[in-house]
Amino acid sequence: MTRARIPNLGGARAFILHRPHPTVQAITRQLSAIGLITVDCWPELPPGALAADFVFFDADLGFDEQFPWKAGEAPMPLVALIGSEAPGRIEWALSHKADAQLLKPVGNAGVYSALLIARQSFEARKHLAGEIASLRQRVAERQTIVRAVAALSKGSDDERAYAQLRSLAMSWQISVEDAARRIVAMTSEEGPGEEATGEEGGDDQSYRA
Repeated sequence: MTRARIPNLGGARAFILHRPHPTVQAITRQLSAIGLITVDCWPELPPGALAADFVFFDADLGFDEQFPWKAGEAPMPLVALIGSEAPGRIEWALSHKADAQLLKPVGNAGVYSALLIARQSFEARKHLAGEIASLRQRVAERQTIVRAVAALSKGSDDERAYAQLRSLAMSWQISVEDAARRIVAMTSEEGPGEEATGEEGGDDQSYRA
């Protein structure tokens, strides 16, 4: 079984976006005991919150304009402070992709586990988003290569056109993907009525760097 690494939270900064309330005091006591630096704020997060390590926010009275980022795009782990289980309030908290939650009233425990869960959930979500972005980029690059090969082959020999694409990439000293993008851009500029491959022999010099 793989064990999750427990991070050292000492010195981390946590913003508590909540109206003055005993809940804030209870969270602050626990955070200070763990070694975090806390900042209380209401009704909105200050610009300095963009550099925070954690943000606790009130799910009961919260609203989108409190945050200096779009819903679901927080650059740090979020912990929702939930007192009301009204469906609309829960849905709003979920729209901001809260990584962990604390039920109010907050007692003398629970903050540390919320921090760890929020950090791990946030990192997993970032990793997944990175993988998705990478896959989308790879798909886009393949589509560009297909378009470049189609432009070079003119519907005849795709294998020969792909070999020409590789040869052009080597000649230009760039990757096949970059060469494909360059060819697609060239053929787009030339328009459908003009020849894209130059001489019939498929000479590498038909395209200029």
